[in-house]
Amino acid sequence: MWRETVLVAGKDLRIEARSRVALSQVAPFGIVALVLFAFALGPDRALMAKGAPGLFWVAVLFCTVLAIQRSVSVESVDGARDGLRLSGLDPAGVFLGKAAAVAVQLVVLEALLGVGVVLLYGARIDVPWLIVASCALGTVGLAVTGTLYGALSAGLRVRETLLPFLLLPIVAPVLLAGTRIWQAAMAGGVPADGTQWLRLLVMFDAVYLALGVVIYGPIMESA
Repeated sequence: MWRETVLVAGKDLRIEARSRVALSQVAPFGIVALVLFAFALGPDRALMAKGAPGLFWVAVLFCTVLAIQRSVSVESVDGARDGLRLSGLDPAGVFLGKAAAVAVQLVVLEALLGVGVVLLYGARIDVPWLIVASCALGTVGLAVTGTLYGALSAGLRVRETLLPFLLLPIVAPVLLAGTRIWQAAMAGGVPADGTQWLRLLVMFDAVYLALGVVIYGPIMESA
């Protein structure tokens, strides 16, 4: 399964490296969203810094939807989805591979958005390891959940509009926990206030990882 995970992840990442959709379209979209949020909040730097955690994760969620839609569209042309299904690869390996490819793209996007939050909003981070932990766990949760719900919507004509309605309510715990952890990591935060939210992210990741490994195969067959 792990060999097939690496194989599928490598395939998706090579496609992305050649098309550069994440860097040329998704990343600029996230940066533009942060800039628009900054205009909406006005020149009050204190207010901008206070809202930075939530706005960062909202931008990440928007970028996640675009990244998942791209991941789904890769398999929707020239019978690629049928070929993947008939290849004999372990569905769990396919699921983990596609989720890993999305996670790698999200890590790059989050790094860019994190720099944007610091520069645009004047956010000051006192506990960097909390930020790193929240982004790592949040990335896993978003990638596995998005891959699972992307497969659910893959066979539908309205998948581009249906995916956000399916995905965004489900990943609300990631938005909530990630925002609280960032607040704890910023100026005046107490690290203990963030660790309890890290546990929520761990539980969320574990549930959807297990769920995806078990049911991704039947979803592939019915898509």
